[in-house]
Amino acid sequence: QVRLVESGGGLVQAGGSLRLSCVVSGDTLSSYAMGWFRQAPGKEREIVAAIIGRKTYYADSVKGRFTISRDNAKNAGYLQMNSLKPEDSAVYYCVAGKPPFTSYTYPNSWGSWGQGTQVTVSS
Repeated sequence: QVRLVESGGGLVQAGGSLRLSCVVSGDTLSSYAMGWFRQAPGKEREIVAAIIGRKTYYADSVKGRFTISRDNAKNAGYLQMNSLKPEDSAVYYCVAGKPPFTSYTYPNSWGSWGQGTQVTVSS
């Protein structure tokens, strides 16, 4: 288990950009897979993006607009979000875990969660 702290959320107009950051403490990030989930009001928590080994994975709804990255030297991960849409509005959670996973899309596959950061996209 590691501790994750997100930052970078906020209010942005449709078409704008935000960069979420996730600082990891308690262990070395390089030994973990990491990802981002989001949850909008009344909806289930869903995977947004993940880095597992050297591979990256994206939800279809964000492909081409979002980019996940990590800096192991800084023990941090990032989610660059461009061309934001109102439907991207949600609380975004940074996650970390040690593979293999039953499925990386399952929230229960990830052992460590941040507290979440709110992203609101206005139309």
